[in-house]
Amino acid sequence: MQDFEKLGLFYLGKEYDVAQSQLLENLVLYDSKDLVTHAVCIGMTGSGKTGLCISLIEEAAIDGVPAIVVDPKGDLTNLMLTFPSLSAGDLLPWIQEEEARKKGVSPQEYAEAQAAKWSQGLQQWGQDTSRIQRLKNAADFCIYTPGSTAGIPLSVLSSFSAPTEEILNDPELFNEAVQISVSSLLSIAGIDYDPIESREFILLSAVLRDAWQNRTDLDLPNLILNLQKPPFEKIGVIDLESFYPAKERFALSLRLNNLLASPGFDLWMKGEPFDVGHLLYQKDGKPRVSILSIAHLNDAERMFFVTLLLNRVIGWMRNQSGTTSLRALFYMDEIFGYFPPTANPPSKTPLLTLLKQARAFGLGVVLSTQNPVDLDYKGLSNAGTWFIGRLQTQRDKDRVLEGLQSVADAQSSQFDSASMDRLLSSLGNRVFLLNNVHEDHPVVFQTRWALSYLSGPLTRDQIHNLMKDRAAEADIEKISVPSPSDKPSTGPSSAPAARINRPVLPPDIEQFHVPVRSNPPPSSQITYVPHLYGSASIFLFDKKMDISHTSRISHISLLEEAAVSTPWEHAEIFDMFQNDFTRDGENGNYRDLLQDFCRPRFLCQRHECLPGFPLPYLFKRNLEKPIPEDFLASR
Repeated sequence: MQDFEKLGLFYLGKEYDVAQSQLLENLVLYDSKDLVTHAVCIGMTGSGKTGLCISLIEEAAIDGVPAIVVDPKGDLTNLMLTFPSLSAGDLLPWIQEEEARKKGVSPQEYAEAQAAKWSQGLQQWGQDTSRIQRLKNAADFCIYTPGSTAGIPLSVLSSFSAPTEEILNDPELFNEAVQISVSSLLSIAGIDYDPIESREFILLSAVLRDAWQNRTDLDLPNLILNLQKPPFEKIGVIDLESFYPAKERFALSLRLNNLLASPGFDLWMKGEPFDVGHLLYQKDGKPRVSILSIAHLNDAERMFFVTLLLNRVIGWMRNQSGTTSLRALFYMDEIFGYFPPTANPPSKTPLLTLLKQARAFGLGVVLSTQNPVDLDYKGLSNAGTWFIGRLQTQRDKDRVLEGLQSVADAQSSQFDSASMDRLLSSLGNRVFLLNNVHEDHPVVFQTRWALSYLSGPLTRDQIHNLMKDRAAEADIEKISVPSPSDKPSTGPSSAPAARINRPVLPPDIEQFHVPVRSNPPPSSQITYVPHLYGSASIFLFDKKMDISHTSRISHISLLEEAAVSTPWEHAEIFDMFQNDFTRDGENGNYRDLLQDFCRPRFLCQRHECLPGFPLPYLFKRNLEKPIPEDFLASR
């Protein structure tokens, strides 16, 4: 057999004679440099598309090429199932027990049969278990599960990080980055928007643009707070209050805050860094294959995550030097819904950007689908390699032929649609057409045996078992926005737990911070505890008793559950006044504020309660002359 262990050549299979239904001995060795012009893989369920794409990623990893693998269905988690010994014990936890029951055998017997089948399959394709070991040694494989702890969580929403300087200094790229981030956030919040007409879109864009132009990263909580009190007074030439009144901005803030406070959303803010460099390489420089499993997310969450990821990939890409060799791989297992022909979801623009620009930086993009009808083939004409497997309907074939025609037109080459139609109709299981613009003619081939055990989509528990040792090593306790249960109690057990962000309050309620008046120990953590503040100036005059005095008083009341009905009952004298406070506090945590105190109605109640201060107690201590008891009593 021809030697396929050559750097820069990916062993994908052997040529196949469709007329004779015969496997040939000619190896299909794909030049990795051709992948910088990107690839598309299309095939119906059962065509062998998953096996081909897993083999492609395996070959890249063996060559030391890192990859980011977006896995919406769960099939690509099989890249973790690499067992050099190929024993039944290795495969037993990952077999489909339902298949064993159908065959009338025990799980152990089925695992033994699968191990023998896999070993034999590798041998038939000129491979052995030593190649599996080589794959495991070549790269680190990891399953990330954003918004879940099944695999390794990713700190996706810890920060809307400012883009690179290159993007910040390019108005077109900068506006694109802002629009992508805002679109993804509004999508996951379920807010319909129009980039031209939507006030939500325009306001969020203005807040992000202001922060990023000042080289400031924003996390989601601070982004919400900035919506209430933006650091600018005009949108375009219109006054902010006229364009988007404070009460309506508060309603938008509440909607985003509800998203932030929804059960499980804190998982989006904890985990390993959501950094493309981290996803591609270990700290020691070893290549990494990061499988981003998003099968557990709903459609809005998937769109949100994929769009943010694409934006991060573009930022990383533009920070790299140019190259003609394959530097890294970005693979997406199912692009249906992310790259439609007419609609413009948030993911489409960054995908187009990658297809048009990534080749200059050595980033190969591979997009796969089993739904070839609803795709933007004009955009996909930027892909130089097409892997086409068995298709389900004539409509599918017509759309694929349209796509191949677009590629031929882009390359100014001839295209025989009729013969290609006949060829596509003759493809069987694991048999693909390879149409590569860098080669003289298309090739039909059968895919090689995958090194990974193709078990099918893994369950949440299986992913957890695969990654539990890695999760124990990962420092996932360093979170950006802790959940209440993660913080130690600093007061009575009934007190709300501390969190890191300021509470979102109606615009009518002003917030102030008491300045730090001592030097806390370096290891200490400031925690702001919510109090109600009230102050008054009292003028006392009695000509007969020669009294003419003005006294200022201030009280604070701890906003705890017992204070909801009578907030001033346990008020305490406070020796500071409003002009002593600051609008912004130091870096620290904020104790949660009960929702009863966040309603505008409570703002009115606090003024009604203000005359309820015990005046004799308040003033006798501060007057220069004693006041007879009957003086105050008579009044």
